[in-house]
Amino acid sequence: MNSVAENLVFDPQIIRRFDINGPRYTSYPTADRFVEAFGPDAYQLWLGKRNIGAVSRQLSLYFHIPFCNTICYYCACNKIITKDHGRSAKYLKYLARELALQSSYLEGGDQEVAQLHWGGGTPTFLSHDEMRQLMAATRHHFKLIEDGEYSIEVDPRKVDGATVELLAELGFNRMSVGVQDFDPAVQQAVNRVQSEEETLAVMDAARSSGFKSISVDLIYGLPKQTVIGFSRTLDRVIAASPDRVSIYNYAHLPSLFKPQRRILDADMPSADARLQILSLAIRKMTEAGYVYIGMDHFAKPDDELATAQRQGRLHRNFQGYSTHSDCDLLAFGISSIGKVGPTYSQNVKTLDEYYDLLDSGTLPVYRGIELNADDLLRRSIIQSLMCHFELSIESIEIAHLIEFRKHFATELDDLREMVDAGLVRIDDRWITVLPKGRMLVRAISMVFDRYLRADRQRTRYSKVI
Repeated sequence: MNSVAENLVFDPQIIRRFDINGPRYTSYPTADRFVEAFGPDAYQLWLGKRNIGAVSRQLSLYFHIPFCNTICYYCACNKIITKDHGRSAKYLKYLARELALQSSYLEGGDQEVAQLHWGGGTPTFLSHDEMRQLMAATRHHFKLIEDGEYSIEVDPRKVDGATVELLAELGFNRMSVGVQDFDPAVQQAVNRVQSEEETLAVMDAARSSGFKSISVDLIYGLPKQTVIGFSRTLDRVIAASPDRVSIYNYAHLPSLFKPQRRILDADMPSADARLQILSLAIRKMTEAGYVYIGMDHFAKPDDELATAQRQGRLHRNFQGYSTHSDCDLLAFGISSIGKVGPTYSQNVKTLDEYYDLLDSGTLPVYRGIELNADDLLRRSIIQSLMCHFELSIESIEIAHLIEFRKHFATELDDLREMVDAGLVRIDDRWITVLPKGRMLVRAISMVFDRYLRADRQRTRYSKVI
């Protein structure tokens, strides 16, 4: 079994060769494979089955807060640009209804929550009273365990020390801080002007308020971005010493996301410049002592993610990498995605549809999927590769009652090119993603995606790198 701390190898030639369009695998099957035949009734059925005949799993809760004061041009999230708090006040009333409705279908006593996440949009768009209201409604229906992971995405431009104190008081103990890039030219080009001072002030306030983990989000490939400018951003971030850093690849898909049409093609960095920026980021983060977790995540060696990876407990879900693999995920709000038992479900995407369904007492689910045996098998393989860079062939055979080499003869054949290129090693017991292949783990995982075999239209996905 190889050491995950083993060095990454950044090989631009190899990356150019294998850098294809593909999913991020926050789920398998991916959300674009969900079907409308799986609707409110199917989801209600699985909520009712949660506690039948087995020890009930702990829960993870996700709340989608779609509101933002201003638009960031790079954003591909489902969001609503407004300054009207009347809209968020109404939304919270309906979130409380959805909380009551979903919890009414859960059988059994205390529903223990080990993880909770507010994402967006901008969760900190909510006023202090609205935050208190949503957390009170949540605690009314669910039991948040004492040492759980309770996280929130924060826009430092909208948060002061008093808000951070309130978040800690409400039970939040982890924070994700959006930065993207400190370079003023880049900030102007994406309409997100944010000073280092306000960002660092929020991080300091979080530490003072007892937050256990602070994560910083960066994006490479943005307009006006340069190697020199991003190097300075990395220096400032490393000096601030967050527990985790995510460095996301900007997916420029203006045909799908209207705000991106305001970004000028002439301002976009070249493919070579993007690779140089990424190479620099990897070098600086590893030299600063951060461990490469996978895809776009780095963490300090003593962070929970790094520990979970070393212990084989790392998991991947719709919030990215996670330490809780055995939780059912209940999702609330527009476009949010949940996972209960062998199913995924997604809520409707507009406020009007969301309100209408809840007014009629119907769960606001519009599509989902119940995984079959093949989906579960392939999901376990993709999870293992994405989280641990290796796969025990024997474990898969025992868990899924298959003969691996026979079942995946085509896939193993397809991996040969990657084996020859030094990305992957396959022996009798293990499939191992080698240091040269770690940046390309999405491309390696795609070999096991049955849906992609039948559908070569990958333009809707972003590039792996």
